[in-house]
Amino acid sequence: MAVVPVPRPLTGVVLLLFVSAAWGSAFPLMKDLIHRLPVDDLLAERYTIAAVTLLLIRPGCLRGLSRTVWVNGIILGVMFGVGQGAQAVALNGLPAAVSGFAVGTSVVITPIMALVLFRVRVPGRVWVGVLLALAGMTVFTLLRGVEGNAFSLPALWATLSAAALYSGHTLLLARMSRTGETFNAYALTVVQLGTIGLLTGGLAVRDGITLPADVMDWAGLAHLSVVSCALGFLARSYGQTHVPAVPAAVLMSSQPFWVAAIAVIGYGEQIGWSMLVGGGLMAGAMLLAVPSGAQLDVPDPERRHLLIVTRRASRVLGELKIKRDDPLKPDGADPPVAPTPSAKSACSHTEACPWSTRAVKGSGEPSLERLIERATHIVRSQSQSPPGCCQSMTVLGRCLCELIGQSDKTRSGARSCWFRSQ
Repeated sequence: MAVVPVPRPLTGVVLLLFVSAAWGSAFPLMKDLIHRLPVDDLLAERYTIAAVTLLLIRPGCLRGLSRTVWVNGIILGVMFGVGQGAQAVALNGLPAAVSGFAVGTSVVITPIMALVLFRVRVPGRVWVGVLLALAGMTVFTLLRGVEGNAFSLPALWATLSAAALYSGHTLLLARMSRTGETFNAYALTVVQLGTIGLLTGGLAVRDGITLPADVMDWAGLAHLSVVSCALGFLARSYGQTHVPAVPAAVLMSSQPFWVAAIAVIGYGEQIGWSMLVGGGLMAGAMLLAVPSGAQLDVPDPERRHLLIVTRRASRVLGELKIKRDDPLKPDGADPPVAPTPSAKSACSHTEACPWSTRAVKGSGEPSLERLIERATHIVRSQSQSPPGCCQSMTVLGRCLCELIGQSDKTRSGARSCWFRSQ
């Protein structure tokens, strides 16, 4: 039976903000490395090294992996890998600012796809966060870096298609993370990265693979592979188990905010009005996107079904708490016993044999020693003749042989029978 993990929104938010920061830190490194390495080669090396790194950390993560995880990982990898390939090819026909804005439109595409494909109702405040994120992205990309060069319309459509694939990737990962025990985040990340590496490698091998030439380029590639890809994708897989898809898309769309912060802190870029306005819009979007503990990424019909099942389970558990009458108790009362094992007149004094007279001090049950003694008398009495039977043990104020005889006559399972029928 699959177990859905309890959502921890704060944990998911922290992980997804790390993803956004890690991917944002990759932008200046990519911008620098593409002057010395082809984009196709850089992507292929980046994702392949990331997959190998996670595989070396846990060599047995793919051992005994279910077919479902393999299929899910390959599907997610193909979606993201095709998007990466389309975005890389379209870079030749688009200015960097236009490309960044087109990719960022996934923050708007995600809630629309969620509503159309899965009938997920997005809260109003999250829609406001989506619009704020789009506005902040506009300030960070188009208003700060619009170039006068003309751009290709097919290249723009290819980039928008990549954004749609990224949105579908986010939605599918959120759906898969709700499958409980069948969701293996670590193995799923390894399969994804390996699939992306194979797809981007197929584009790179057309004209040969170019490797970094010096130590600094290798260090940049290591950051892109380990931090941005391996840890970034891993944090995303775990983060989306706690945050619904649309708020997750808003949180991950804050990459321009982190790019600007890195440019100011690491490269000494001056803070302008566009950074302040765009940063404020992004911060507001992130605050609005933080989900509450009760917010679930579940369609309405499925939500109603879960509520019905929960009510039924509560009712059944409540009924199990009701104490039932013991069918072995005669007349629903605790059976009395003889006051002493050697009593001769116990058969005629039933009221003088309360159950508690044989109880351990402080309890209402017979002592263990007395139970063992009574069981020994019963076993011995079975080998004795009827006249001596009554002298060995009395129960319920009556001779043991009389009880045994009565049980033989009432083997049909009457309620007053002291012995179980065989």
